[in-house]
Amino acid sequence: MKSRELALLGSGLLWITAASAAQAYPGGTPSYQTDVAPFCAACHSSVDEAALAGARERAAKEVVEKKHLATILAGLRGYGELSEADRATLVEHIRAIDANSKIEMEFPPQVAPGETFQVKVNVTGGAGPVVGVGLVDRAHRWYARPASSAGWIMGGAPTVIGSDGQPQSAWISKRPEAVGRNITFVNVTGIESDAAAGSWAKAKIIYTLKAPDKPGDYPLVGVYFYGTEKASPLGYTTSPLGQKQVRGGGSSASGRVKFTEEFVITVK
Repeated sequence: MKSRELALLGSGLLWITAASAAQAYPGGTPSYQTDVAPFCAACHSSVDEAALAGARERAAKEVVEKKHLATILAGLRGYGELSEADRATLVEHIRAIDANSKIEMEFPPQVAPGETFQVKVNVTGGAGPVVGVGLVDRAHRWYARPASSAGWIMGGAPTVIGSDGQPQSAWISKRPEAVGRNITFVNVTGIESDAAAGSWAKAKIIYTLKAPDKPGDYPLVGVYFYGTEKASPLGYTTSPLGQKQVRGGGSSASGRVKFTEEFVITVK
């Protein structure tokens, strides 16, 4: 029997089997409420090579144009069911999604040792229906760790505000309160962008952090996990149950990992 290992994604579950490519689906991590780092998003594409600095020729293979869009334009996988013109339109839509999918952070540039403060993370775009947002220590696909590894202490459960402006607690509530809900990663549900209409979803996550006791400069980076194809009418098929299925399948690299700048907060 082939062994299976489950790894987490911001935009879905990554299934790795002994004899097959990575498979994912954009349904978030409904059964897993814990810290996540971007190294596990093997089936995602990067928007630029900087996210894999030092990986030499491998970095170029991981970018959107080569890992995802080239497959569409060539008509491989399920994309062959589209005409050449429709494939070109789908690529145009996906490029628009990437251009309008953003993650930004608001935070104080300096805090006192042991001070409790808030970090607000705003995300825009993403195909949905679920996206993932986290705090890490550097903007690198393979080397980033959860922000807590840099010395930041999560001061409670993150507050998630969905596209409708309403708080979301169903996902985080699945984590037992007794073990602590002060984690650096969240799912945001109800995300729905429309590339053809130029409509982009928005959401906000508010983290409460406690600064380290030792003065110094500490890194803090936001990471956004999102899908692309379901935001285009050409990017998905519909199952008999009415569910949207990514046209290129789970290993199509249609997901993305996008970082903020590598910010530093001074503890002084």
